[in-house]
Amino acid sequence: MNDIARSLRRRKCAPCEGGVAPLLPAQIEPLLKGLSGWTLENGTITKTYRFANYYETQAFVNATAWISHREDHHPDLLVGYNQCKVSYLTHAIKGLSDNDFICAAKIDALFDL
Repeated sequence: MNDIARSLRRRKCAPCEGGVAPLLPAQIEPLLKGLSGWTLENGTITKTYRFANYYETQAFVNATAWISHREDHHPDLLVGYNQCKVSYLTHAIKGLSDNDFICAAKIDALFDL
């Protein structure tokens, strides 16, 4: 784990009801480089996780839902038999915020448990 991911995992999402500017490309790039396997796709950060079976996929979905609930920041999930695509965007600002990267790092941390 690198310093960026470690730092993001320690942070808590801040409430976002709009009124703040989305992150600029110069701010997004280093955060994205600090997260393994995440890409910028149509204005969202996205990663597809692959699993051995449906049970493992659903366990991941449930753990992701728990993290999202605790952070009050929810991704879009596209779930299949053995994979789950996770996409983050801060809808209130129609762009990316620190919250998106914080949650992405926390989801990745599930695999370090």
